[in-house]
Amino acid sequence: MPVYESIKNADNKIVISAQNKDSVVFGWDKVASALAALVKGGKKNIAIDGWYGINFEKIAKAVADKVEGAKVVLIGAEKLFKSREEIIAYNQPFVTDDPGFGKVNKFGVVEDIMCSCAIEEMKKALERKDGQVVIIYGVGASIKAFADLIDVKCYVDNTHQKVQWDMWTGKLATFGCTEPIKNYHWKEYNYSDYYILKRQKDYMYEAMDFYIENYFENDLVLVPRKAYDEIMSTLVKYPIHEVKIFSPGPWGAYRYHDMDYGVEGLANNAWNKIAGPELRILIDFGGERSISMPMLNAMQYGKELVGELIDKTYPGLFPLDIWLDDGWHPEPQPAERISMPMHIHPSSKYVQDNFDEPLGRYETYYIAEAYEGANTWMGFHDDADIEEWERLCEASNNITPIENWKDFIANWDSKEGDLYLIPPGTMHGHGGNQMVLEMDTNPSINGTEYSFFEYDFARPSWDDDAKTMTGKPLKMHLEHGRNMEKTRRASWVKDNLLSTPKVIKWTKEYFIDQYKTTPVMPYHVERIHFEKRGVLDTEGKFMHMLTPTVATKVTVRSLTNPELKAECDKFSSLVIPACFGEYEIINECGGRVTCVIQHWKKG
Repeated sequence: MPVYESIKNADNKIVISAQNKDSVVFGWDKVASALAALVKGGKKNIAIDGWYGINFEKIAKAVADKVEGAKVVLIGAEKLFKSREEIIAYNQPFVTDDPGFGKVNKFGVVEDIMCSCAIEEMKKALERKDGQVVIIYGVGASIKAFADLIDVKCYVDNTHQKVQWDMWTGKLATFGCTEPIKNYHWKEYNYSDYYILKRQKDYMYEAMDFYIENYFENDLVLVPRKAYDEIMSTLVKYPIHEVKIFSPGPWGAYRYHDMDYGVEGLANNAWNKIAGPELRILIDFGGERSISMPMLNAMQYGKELVGELIDKTYPGLFPLDIWLDDGWHPEPQPAERISMPMHIHPSSKYVQDNFDEPLGRYETYYIAEAYEGANTWMGFHDDADIEEWERLCEASNNITPIENWKDFIANWDSKEGDLYLIPPGTMHGHGGNQMVLEMDTNPSINGTEYSFFEYDFARPSWDDDAKTMTGKPLKMHLEHGRNMEKTRRASWVKDNLLSTPKVIKWTKEYFIDQYKTTPVMPYHVERIHFEKRGVLDTEGKFMHMLTPTVATKVTVRSLTNPELKAECDKFSSLVIPACFGEYEIINECGGRVTCVIQHWKKG
């Protein structure tokens, strides 16, 4: 799936000490020189470890070229790994035979796919006392076995979207490989390699001497460990922006043209993700430029970010997602063009039993804007024959149309402010002609999405190269759909899932309302309404996902530490860390403001 990014107003402006700010080195040559200078100070062995998608050899050679007065030996860490065939066999239990999903590698570490004899040979090379400087580079270059033999440990990071794009376009070199892998299965990354990489990264958070940003191919930023720690511990004291991503699709629409996101090349907008675990963040700490890193790096401070309960219950998991589903079309369109696929989501038990994931997907649709014909598909008609629906979906397999599909799926007219609760097992889909603020739980540390498609109108998918809907129809997940389907009927949906708000706090300045919920939903959806200023409180335990839906621009500012603040535009989100406490939201542009807040029920 093609992905586009918007960095408009995405910088996280934080303040750190002058000493740590000035210690950060910007620029390829300056970084290489800074690392090479350590050799003059007596350092001999340097490891350049990191995530997939980095040109480690280029960095290592640049450092070696700057070293003076010593012979440099470059050793690629790919020599440590088992054969590609052995790694494929190792990954097979996690890839599985399921065509749509795999199983999480819950305990694997990078040493599991390395040769013990190769590790011992590398230790001998690092132990040499002949004055040589050894630079070992590549994924896994700084494993625990080398901890006492390496003088300088570096970690070069990469972002989720860059790695995914390299993977989908066949440009990704994986464990033990120096060239891109042609037969690399995407589930190897999503279910095994990602977790191996993450555990090595978790180790390097504590072991590294330097963090290196290499988001731009021809640029490096060298962040000393002390500066990195201050940057990250400071970041989670502020409201956090993430870089929004946009993806076209068969039901994609065109409201984004009016929103001035600064996105080039996007032909239609189906999915616009504005907050979640797999996005990147930009951090402006006063250096020469902002640095990029994965949002999940902030989970080093999980208690401060997501709250103590979530941090203990789901270690490492960023539990909430926000999407903005575009639905505006200049001319009326048939439902089969503007509707999402008919699909359902799994419960926590289902993803635990089938995919070894920690949390199911519990979704809500908040209607941020409603246009003529705004509607949502949710639940089955009271008299629908569910077995017949399943039979028709099997026969179609999304290749041939189901002419009478509307006889099965209930449809609801939408207006601005409506909230649809969508617990697991509820058949549903955005019906178009509306802007949906889609709030979800995130089931996966990796950000893997769990939607079980049953019918997508047998329509072509989007071909982003041709900029036309001429791609192959989407694949369905009919077995999982049958297993998870709860056959919720329209009358039950009306009484239980079409939520209405109740005022829970009113002042002369602002008021807060909270939508009715059901016990199975783990989070609340609330709104705050005001003209000049409103006040909210994370209580030190609830992360807030805050999105202005009626506003132009607001400022979110801590009441106890006013210097901790961030601006937020309409239809953008701020992640308000659980530790943030009481804060004010200030209207910067006049008129009335409504902000939607998603937060966990228990804290």
